[in-house]
Amino acid sequence: MKWPKIKLRRMDVERVLIACSAALVLLLSVSSRNVELEPYEEPLEDIPVSEVAVSAPQEEELQQTVVYYEDGDGYLVPVQRDVQRQDGIAKATLNLMVQSARNDMDAARLGLIPVVPENTTFDLDIADGHARVDMSKEVLNAVDKQQEENLRTAIVWALTEFDSVKDVTFLVDGQQRDTLTHGTNISGSYTRVGLNQEEPVQDVFGGASEVQIYFPAQDERLLVPVSRTVYSNDDVATAVFEFLRGPKADSGLQTPLPENTQLLGVSVENGVVTINFSKEFAQIAQQSDGGIQAMRALMLTCTRYPEIKKVKILVDGEPYQMPTQDTPTFANVASEIENYFTEVMTIE
Repeated sequence: MKWPKIKLRRMDVERVLIACSAALVLLLSVSSRNVELEPYEEPLEDIPVSEVAVSAPQEEELQQTVVYYEDGDGYLVPVQRDVQRQDGIAKATLNLMVQSARNDMDAARLGLIPVVPENTTFDLDIADGHARVDMSKEVLNAVDKQQEENLRTAIVWALTEFDSVKDVTFLVDGQQRDTLTHGTNISGSYTRVGLNQEEPVQDVFGGASEVQIYFPAQDERLLVPVSRTVYSNDDVATAVFEFLRGPKADSGLQTPLPENTQLLGVSVENGVVTINFSKEFAQIAQQSDGGIQAMRALMLTCTRYPEIKKVKILVDGEPYQMPTQDTPTFANVASEIENYFTEVMTIE
């Protein structure tokens, strides 16, 4: 039996091959949906060294700035922070004081809160020692007059931390205003006075001056600067006397020195202030931290006067070994507080 001869043209063969290929591709794509293929990763040792990219982490360049936060008693607290080095550090410092998720978290680690209302932005112009701060309209959302006064003072003190700024003027949304929502004055220019100013017990008359004293907070975590009106010279002897008197009653601040301690004398020579206390002073070692914060507060109170470089303590005329020998350069350093009081807030 002879089979019939079938003749196929080349065109027909190509069409059959194309159809078969298409069917095969379709079959494979359908089956792959039900089969989980394991990705292939070439072992690292099999990759030529020239193809391995190694990037060493770059160390971030930091700089220091001073941010002013508010504590639970309404005091403004200066905190020295390390931030990324950048142009426009003065404006960046103001931005750190605005309420936001990130800033709230950073402040909470220190037991503090930002003082400028949420979403407030700043335009800042500094020339010839004068800083002009244009605040966006959100600054008008402060909850009360205390917040307004604190944000105004915080901005002035934060900017005058920079040598290039001597005084500060304010605008709101590009316009001059006399007051904020709750009546806080923002007209004129402001200088570096009146931080946490105590209310004077009587009317202020001529011859009064203002001294700044540091007191520990009740939890001893922070040192709080207080401005007090006195009727004597603003000098280190006056500041030490006011430090000995302690904060006002119900201030929320800690009386730093033991009860009944008396000041026997203050002298200054060659940049060293020598302070002679009565024997009761030695009880400072019984404080919960051994008197460290009290001594830091005293040293900061003294060394804010440019001529004072070192503090020496006597007790009844005899040298006293202080619990800390290092003269602090700043009241509150963020990294030190976070390391020492790790229980304030833990961020996971």
